[in-house]
Amino acid sequence: MEEIVGHIERITFHSPETGYTVAQLKRPKQIDLVCIVGNMPGIQPGETVRCQGKWKQHPTYGMQFCIESHKTEAPADILGIKKYLGSGLVKGIGPKYANRIVEKFQKETLQVIDQYPERLLEIEGIGKKRVEQIKACWSEQRSIRGVMIFLQGHGVSPAYAQKIFKTYGTHSVDKVQANPFRLAQDIRGIGFKTADSIAQNLGISKDAPERIVAGVEHVLSECADDGHVCYPLVELVQISQELLEVNQELVEKALETLLKEERVEVAELLLDGKLQRFVWLRWLFLSEMGIARQLIRLKLGRSHLRSINVQKAIEWVQNKLNIKLAENQQVAVAQAFNEKVQVITGGPGTGKSTITKAILAIAEQLSAKIILAAPTGRAAKRMTEITGQKAKTIHSLLEVDFKNGGFKRGFDHPLECDLIIVDEASMIDTSLMYSLLKAIPEYARVIFVGDVNQLPSVGPGNVLKDIISSKMIPVTALNEIFRQAAGSRIITNAHRINSGTFPDITNLSDSDFFFIESEEPETVLRDVISLVSHRLPKKYGFNPVDSIQVLAPMRRGVIGTENLNLVLQETLNPKGIPLVWGGKRFLPGDKVMQIRNNYKREVYNGDIGRVETIDFIEQQMVVIIDEKAVTYDFSDLDELVLAYAVSIHKYQGSECACVVIPVHTTHFKLLHRNLLYTGVTRGKKLVVLVGTKKAIFIAIKNDEVKRRYTGLMQALTTAFSFNINRVL
Repeated sequence: MEEIVGHIERITFHSPETGYTVAQLKRPKQIDLVCIVGNMPGIQPGETVRCQGKWKQHPTYGMQFCIESHKTEAPADILGIKKYLGSGLVKGIGPKYANRIVEKFQKETLQVIDQYPERLLEIEGIGKKRVEQIKACWSEQRSIRGVMIFLQGHGVSPAYAQKIFKTYGTHSVDKVQANPFRLAQDIRGIGFKTADSIAQNLGISKDAPERIVAGVEHVLSECADDGHVCYPLVELVQISQELLEVNQELVEKALETLLKEERVEVAELLLDGKLQRFVWLRWLFLSEMGIARQLIRLKLGRSHLRSINVQKAIEWVQNKLNIKLAENQQVAVAQAFNEKVQVITGGPGTGKSTITKAILAIAEQLSAKIILAAPTGRAAKRMTEITGQKAKTIHSLLEVDFKNGGFKRGFDHPLECDLIIVDEASMIDTSLMYSLLKAIPEYARVIFVGDVNQLPSVGPGNVLKDIISSKMIPVTALNEIFRQAAGSRIITNAHRINSGTFPDITNLSDSDFFFIESEEPETVLRDVISLVSHRLPKKYGFNPVDSIQVLAPMRRGVIGTENLNLVLQETLNPKGIPLVWGGKRFLPGDKVMQIRNNYKREVYNGDIGRVETIDFIEQQMVVIIDEKAVTYDFSDLDELVLAYAVSIHKYQGSECACVVIPVHTTHFKLLHRNLLYTGVTRGKKLVVLVGTKKAIFIAIKNDEVKRRYTGLMQALTTAFSFNINRVL
């Protein structure tokens, strides 16, 4: 085994999940950089790294040093110190001040900052205020470094070490040692496996009750991340046994503990003709039962809207809007004023927007208390554009309660409305639907509009589908494609895909739907990059960042979102000083996506924006999202990912002028009909599929929608007659 030493010049790739890193190492007195690869959690540009490993020739990337073990040290030479201080680790020092400080103090720089920080006043542009800022941050970094040294061997990145320090402060190490499983609950982004790794190293036995309880909760949380509201008891026990490597009896004891502490619920559901026992995380059980109760409450409530002659109202609105409603559309409009709660579902071009405008026009003659809402900012914006009336996101409508958590609107402080229309209802998950329904007064009429054939919500549940399947709420299903929409091959092909028919991929010059055949993943990648960066902007005038969206089924692989983003970033936005943080690389001008709800910033999962500025001195990045400047501390950048390419699931509820979708058999596991259908319906003006006919065929024929275990339909159809088990 050989050893090389140098400082990290830059990080090319880093996976926060595995710690796998590709970086460029600058060795002393050597001109050429060395490519080092291996598991290196926590390394930062500028740090000196002592690496043990072997040289290997990669067929594509050339000579690489494959690391088997490594040790980081404070930077020892002037170049390394400049990189280290300029990387954004110390608030108050960016690349500009790093250069000035190192030029002044040379190799003694770190000693000066640590022991004689007042000497920084000798540097031009640095005043007392900035010195105090640097001192405070350096002191915090010293504490964080202690946490970092403790955690580094357990795969925890510096960004997460900072989050741990923010949460636990100077007691971080003590609290982690006392109960490492708290990390998985308290620190977003740190999962059970990392916490368990720390616990194992601390000597906590595999059969420790606290470990097994945490493991079972982790499995249920993973199930929720996969969309399940509940999970079969037998399978849950098996999965937990395999993960924890313990016997069945210990897992069942852990479940009994969770039941006694009211952290889970167990009940029987009818599945495939048999009664089976299921387990819920308690908050999901309460949400699901709550949805059923609230829907029944709203259905039975007395409307405040006065009765009208519906047929006359329909004739009036057709004249007013200069439209002709089809028979099914007239039924939908009529039910809006005859039923307290209803669902309108249909694909693109079937007239959902027309119906919404007609209902709204009639309702405005009866009340001023009308609310329009959608689950995402983009969906709300589109609803506003279609109706001419202001629509809000459900989150902003419910008013986040920062002091107590949850929302301010609810039973005790309901919304003021006689009618609420909710668009893109298929995207609403179990928790959000319960919060919304709780806040609607019983006298209000409620209309859910959505496409049940799209992918279900990112969060747990299949709420719209369950409501429709229960047959407890009136549903209008729109199937007819109207003449204007029928001229679009995006719409006609979307319906062909949804019906299991191969789309029309004849490439016509005036078409809005194209297919480019490409057999190998590498050629698919090349074609996608060429389309986005050159061909489509040249032919159609699309802005390659704002008007074109690449949608891919998977994260990993040559044509997964991760690699597509790296290559598209290099192609579309190659200039500027990059910020490398937590394994991600950001530049001013980058297209980024928020990947979790942040109520304080009022940004939500799926929101897309552009990086405006990166301030290495103040350690902040400003992103413009929906024309609003949102400021992120560097330690919060795990909430953002590059968004030149995003998953189809994450892009639900959004639209773009042009979408480009790689469809290849390497995505075999995720090739489903509703996934391709959802992707195609995201394009407004142009859709381009790149890949193989075989992959399209596989997706269309695969109508086995991934099962989500939920109890909502049974709660609605059996009036909550669950056999709830308080013991296993």
